[in-house]
Amino acid sequence: MISNPVPWPDGAKCACAITFDIDTDSILHLEHRERAPTMLSTMSWLKYDEIAIPRILEVYKRAEIKQTFFYPAWCMERYPHLVEMILEGGHEIAAHGYLHENPNKLSPEDELYWFERQIEVIRKMTGQKPRGWRAPLYNYSKYSIDYMIEQGFLYDASLMGDDVPYVLETEKGSVIELPSHWGMDDWPHYTHAPDMHYMMPIKAPDEAMNVFMSEFRAMHKYGGLWVTVWHLLARWKFQFRMQSNMSRKQSDNRPGTRWGERQGHREIVQVNESSLRTTERERERERERERERLGTRTRTRTRT
Repeated sequence: MISNPVPWPDGAKCACAITFDIDTDSILHLEHRERAPTMLSTMSWLKYDEIAIPRILEVYKRAEIKQTFFYPAWCMERYPHLVEMILEGGHEIAAHGYLHENPNKLSPEDELYWFERQIEVIRKMTGQKPRGWRAPLYNYSKYSIDYMIEQGFLYDASLMGDDVPYVLETEKGSVIELPSHWGMDDWPHYTHAPDMHYMMPIKAPDEAMNVFMSEFRAMHKYGGLWVTVWHLLARWKFQFRMQSNMSRKQSDNRPGTRWGERQGHREIVQVNESSLRTTERERERERERERERLGTRTRTRTRT
């Protein structure tokens, strides 16, 4: 049970976002730079983004939902027509590295170089700096938060430390964390790519959907944040079915789902930033009370 649930707007019971990591063939070029042009089968699979993105955008247009696309800047440069389609639909583009590089394998200087380079590409192609970031493969380094703060980022979506948004703070400032976890990511459920050494067992998409929807039911019951992470590996009809199921919750007479309906992740953060800080202080007070209770029990046992 969530002891300090976030007071979502309009009496909603939870907040939801179906986010996309549009990696396309960046990973192939990062890990197999020399061989990538010859790995045509794997390349064709990764470029399925070019088929899936227009379909997903059409679904979102019909449902009147705006969501967040985390985009490696290299992919944006390589497939500008997809970027234009996302922007035309009013969706948010957030940062996701330059070539899907791993920050934990870079020096601080190199991490900062690629971090700033991704920002410049996004600014050039969208007309504004990104407000949010998801570390490639969730590889968030100990320097990442300060780089985000220095560049004016509002939120991060890389960590897995709670079921509701929380505040990350350093001496330089703070960002809001919008957590998810591996069970909410389609990669471990669907990816079978021998060339890339990912050998997850092939299974029906419905099996993974059961995991996603079980998580949704729990977040809807207890007032949490439900963020799925998609790489367009599953066929779009399953994502559409999932969104439709949750929209039915929203249309019930009882309070339902809060979508990031105007600005994707940004809207979830902006309407809740002050309440999140209050909730974070309440959690800290509860942790302090728990430490005091534990200390009291320990002293009592020692005297006995």
